[in-house]
Amino acid sequence: MRKSVIALLFAAVLSAQSIEYSAGRKTWLLKTASNAYALGVNQRGELQNLYWGGPLWRFDDIHAAQAGPEWSSFDPSQSQTNEEFLGWGGTRYLEPSVKITRANGVRDLVLHYVSHKIDGNQLDIVMKDINDDIFVTLNYLVYPAEGMIRKQAKLENRSGQPLTVESLQSGVWYLPHGEGYRLSYLTGRWAAETQLTREDIHTGEKVIESRKGHTSHNANPWFAIDQDGAANEESGRVWFGALGWSGNWRITVEQTPYSQVRVTGGWNTFDFSYTVKPGESLETPPFYGGYSNHGFGEASRMLHRFERTQILPGGGKARLRPVLYNSWEATEFAVDEPGQKALAEKAAKLGVELFVMDDGWFGKRNTDHAGLGDWTVNPQKFPRGLTPLIEAVRSLGMQFGLWVEPEMVNPDSDLYRAHPDWAMHFPGRPRSELRTQLVLNMARDDVKEHIFSVLDKLASDYPIKYFKWDMNRPFAEPGWDGAPDQKELWVKYVRNTWEIFDRLRAKHPGLEIESCSGGGGRVDLGILKRVDEVWTSDNTEAFDRLRIQEGFSQAYAPKIMSAWVTDVPNMNGRSTPLKFRFLVAMQGALGIGSNLNKFSEADVQLATQMVAYYKKIRGTVQEGKLYRLVSPRIGDVTANQYVSEDGAQSVLFAFLHSQQYRKPAPAIRLAGLDPKAVYRIQVLGQNDWRTFSGAYLMNEGVTVRLAGDYDSTSVLIEKAAN
Repeated sequence: MRKSVIALLFAAVLSAQSIEYSAGRKTWLLKTASNAYALGVNQRGELQNLYWGGPLWRFDDIHAAQAGPEWSSFDPSQSQTNEEFLGWGGTRYLEPSVKITRANGVRDLVLHYVSHKIDGNQLDIVMKDINDDIFVTLNYLVYPAEGMIRKQAKLENRSGQPLTVESLQSGVWYLPHGEGYRLSYLTGRWAAETQLTREDIHTGEKVIESRKGHTSHNANPWFAIDQDGAANEESGRVWFGALGWSGNWRITVEQTPYSQVRVTGGWNTFDFSYTVKPGESLETPPFYGGYSNHGFGEASRMLHRFERTQILPGGGKARLRPVLYNSWEATEFAVDEPGQKALAEKAAKLGVELFVMDDGWFGKRNTDHAGLGDWTVNPQKFPRGLTPLIEAVRSLGMQFGLWVEPEMVNPDSDLYRAHPDWAMHFPGRPRSELRTQLVLNMARDDVKEHIFSVLDKLASDYPIKYFKWDMNRPFAEPGWDGAPDQKELWVKYVRNTWEIFDRLRAKHPGLEIESCSGGGGRVDLGILKRVDEVWTSDNTEAFDRLRIQEGFSQAYAPKIMSAWVTDVPNMNGRSTPLKFRFLVAMQGALGIGSNLNKFSEADVQLATQMVAYYKKIRGTVQEGKLYRLVSPRIGDVTANQYVSEDGAQSVLFAFLHSQQYRKPAPAIRLAGLDPKAVYRIQVLGQNDWRTFSGAYLMNEGVTVRLAGDYDSTSVLIEKAAN
């Protein structure tokens, strides 16, 4: 009965208008199935946030906008008014949404409401400076089924003088008035990305950012906030959001002295300026937000579904990610036609569907010291070109993929010798090499066109299904020799790079792309509109990956999480069993990076069985609902469960990290099942099935027999026919 009532309410919300407007109160209500957002125009003409939280069905619950009180000359009204988009002007001292300087030196900007337009699920609100013809249009896009709202801003200069934009943010999210909030965010470094961090929010500003030119390993543009530390995986109120920008970004979490928490996100103001001439405009990246009343787990599941249906290329019609093999660990730079064919034959026998040749196939690329930029096939390694290898791969029933790093150049390359000015640099200053390479200035249109042309030629000359697009260093000396507005590089670089992705996909509709930046250095909702999966981390050590993948899953769907099985010991000297490594990797988009030339017969047999098992459950893993049952940050056991969208299949993964005294692993209580249904379960490697009610599995749980360090198992759960 309860499920049918929820379904009816859900259908009612979706069938109703997602955006309502009250002309009498100048108030808007944006509605989704799981939350609502309200804003209005106050008596001074300022646009003001009124509500962000759980779903509302009664518009009259929202009061008209009213500017905050003035407590003193030191505490003006603007400090206590939740302005939706704050210009830096007047008596405003909070983190601004936009800050400009006019050609005459005037920097004051005060925005008031002018007009609005509702078009289906989109709302445009136009604001204007109180004096000059400087306009800001706030665009809101409501995703009713997914429970998400997108904010974006566009500044238009209709005045007679150029403007220098010093800050232009995508939007601000206001939490309900009060204190005691807790912030969750993702931090890390190379090989230790997406570490979940939680801390209390206090008066002042907390800045999470990247200044490196890409999304970065050190922080990710996602946040989640709960109150009083009361939320857990499956209960409690959680407000969350994510930016869609693949360059320098900044999220500022601010608690004002007046007990108001606000989150501002957009372009990083560090080393930023952008000239907007009369008649020109500048549009921000999108800033997405949502609210869950069922903890961090439901917040993640909302984001996962939103990414799969609304962000990723192809949306809900995109294919399941294939089982992939990558040749890097087997050969490194020593690739050639016979060696790659031999690996392809071994990979095909395991059930691999996509064979990717990694670095070393082009130019004079025998080490990482030379060749980047010269994207022509090495004639010594492939005297007949790539066609014979690709034909062999395809004859084995696999598709072919290729590694590229188009944004980089080695000083020892024909490209650099021909165009040294194409690399980022400040004239007369040193050029800092990292991994013996420099960054091409993709903000330049000539560089953009060259990179598109070489990638387009590869995709045209060969039946390449998949590019593994790498970026193995951040920016340094971000100079643009001869450009009058050099600081625009930060924005134009990303936009030009995105354009290459978009043009390649438009011209080659079947082409798929993986985003890689030395691991998880470029993962955000902007790049995800253009790629099919992402390289999660260069650290493929299975035990380390449990925490990396837990953090990753807070913000990003398992479907896009590239996860490899590799040889041991690797990153830190630890040797985990092959089964453990497979089950860890099978919680995302499964890949194999091991040197198959070293596989024993037993390894081949186990790998073949695991690949077959993964294919049986990957629809549930990649497109189902994830429940993080037991965290690797707590205790010696990790457990994650996936439930298919239709509820017919579920799969449990359980891992024992270490043990003492032969202490058995605790029973693992499942989630997301129908308590009234009957399920049959089968432990991996066993033939017998047992039946239990959903109520029993969620209340009493499943007893998994794990013994010894790095033991692991999986349990298949299927709903029995009525």
